[in-house]
Amino acid sequence: MTSAVKSQKFNTLFDWFDQGGDGRLTLDDFQEMAGLFAGLAAEDDHANATAMREAFERWWQLLLAHGDRDGDGQISRQEFIDVMEANVTSPEHFEGAVLAIADALMRALDTNGDGVLSLDEYVRMYSALGIPPEHSGDAFKKLDRDGSGEISHAEFRTAISEFYLSADENAPGNWLIGPIDQPA
Repeated sequence: MTSAVKSQKFNTLFDWFDQGGDGRLTLDDFQEMAGLFAGLAAEDDHANATAMREAFERWWQLLLAHGDRDGDGQISRQEFIDVMEANVTSPEHFEGAVLAIADALMRALDTNGDGVLSLDEYVRMYSALGIPPEHSGDAFKKLDRDGSGEISHAEFRTAISEFYLSADENAPGNWLIGPIDQPA
């Protein structure tokens, strides 16, 4: 992946995760993000809500263990970008931190249990996660690779993987949280 594309993606992700808006990622920020994600599960869907919270906790622990260079218990933007490139996206960590959230989120969002996300389910996710909704329709079309009008679990996992791992700046997965060239 080119450094510029990687930087754009991880900068956008940093801004999204920085729930306190103070330019630092903290445990509170990650707990708030976990709450947003877990809140997408139905009230009685404890398994998926718990899975998302636990995966965010694993992600936070990875950030601290591998990225908190100054030991202050917070992650700066540069620390985040560096640790995302070197550790979180490495095969031994990616599945348990990032894809675990994606899998639980997909199960939670699939409110009618048909194994796919409809446009309505996807737009609900965008809105609930604080992603600008004006991009949700475009993102949905790009992530619906087979043009079926739905996003399958495989398409969703592919989009997540592309967002974090793809070297292609035009990969559809780059639209996962909106266009990467937009300021956050």
